[in-house]
Amino acid sequence: MSRIATRFEALRAAGRKALIPYITAGDPQPAVTVPLMHALVEAGADILELGVPFSDPMADGPVIQAACERALKHHVSLHQVLDMVRSFRERDAETPVVLMGYLNPVEVMGYQAFSEAAQAAGVDGVLTVDLPPEEAHELVACMKAQQLDPIFLAAPNSDATRIRLMTENGGGFLYYVSFKGVTGANRLDVQAVQDKLNEIRANTDLPVGVGFGISDAETAAQIAAFADAVVVGSVLVKRVAALAGQPDQIPLQAPQVIAEMRAAMDAV
Repeated sequence: MSRIATRFEALRAAGRKALIPYITAGDPQPAVTVPLMHALVEAGADILELGVPFSDPMADGPVIQAACERALKHHVSLHQVLDMVRSFRERDAETPVVLMGYLNPVEVMGYQAFSEAAQAAGVDGVLTVDLPPEEAHELVACMKAQQLDPIFLAAPNSDATRIRLMTENGGGFLYYVSFKGVTGANRLDVQAVQDKLNEIRANTDLPVGVGFGISDAETAAQIAAFADAVVVGSVLVKRVAALAGQPDQIPLQAPQVIAEMRAAMDAV
């Protein structure tokens, strides 16, 4: 059983929901990332989502685009991101780590080489934003051979057939994008998300996490009432950006938003 499946099983047994924060690797400088990962776990994160910087992050809004730009100023590559995971594993052998990014850096490395390197570094799952499940068979085969969970994005317009395809090819959990558009927007309709999750659950046995538009503890608690996981990105990356001039303060101050969400979710 993968670390992701093990974590969800433990959370279900405890009657809790997963909190999954996203940060961009190398933002605002590479030395911050691993200490921040540990600090997020201490604040209550159950799974970490680590963004691989990319020059054209088309699914992301201006906040995460800017984070990628800050990281790329330091030439943070996919190889360096894997080194960060390897360093994180020196102290934490249990918290699942999911890489989130775009296909191009993986293609450059090669599917098999990437999958082997990711497994060796301690990665547990990979979410490739611009790779639809219909075209993912080759990469999925390489990842599954290395016990990596391929994670897919479901959208408001994903039908039953597509959800079943994502389930067949995927693992770990299904990431539901709560509205059409890019990350960081503020137009979350909680009731619409709940209705869609009821439909999704009829077609998958994977845990379902919800991301996009979750920016405060109240909303995180509302989503946690019916989702298996809450994914938080832009509001945390904004905190990192605000502290970019004081990088030593980022692991101390930025995770507070995660601690607040954890407390609110556990109170549901």
